[in-house]
Amino acid sequence: MSTDFKLVEKEENGQKISPVLPEHVKNYLIDIDGTICDDIPNEQPERMETAALYPEALVTLNKWFDEGHIITFFTSRTEEHRVVTEQWLNKHGFKYHGLLMGKPRGGNYHWVDNHMVRATRYEGRFTDLIEKNVTIQVFEK
Repeated sequence: MSTDFKLVEKEENGQKISPVLPEHVKNYLIDIDGTICDDIPNEQPERMETAALYPEALVTLNKWFDEGHIITFFTSRTEEHRVVTEQWLNKHGFKYHGLLMGKPRGGNYHWVDNHMVRATRYEGRFTDLIEKNVTIQVFEK
């Protein structure tokens, strides 16, 4: 599967709404620090160049990219750290579509969106995802 994809046009009540990816394409937003490499705080930017790679992350993410999924890194690193971050990603061979800087810091994220959102917490191993039944919070109907 290539990384070429076309957005699917959608309508609601006769009006165009935001297009979506085809169902078989996933749009991965991947954190950097503590997820694909050592956890480096913004206050110690001198460590960013030498952050240790998590090899399983490189293998898994490049496989997902090659399968045609969208890979975008989303980091709390600030815009002033963009160049060193891109250099680090490229040096290690990550394939990706985008890099979003300035994610809010502190964790405990609660993402509210009109599109389907699936969250997966990284806990030390980067592998293919598996199906699991869990309890989630939703808006009351």
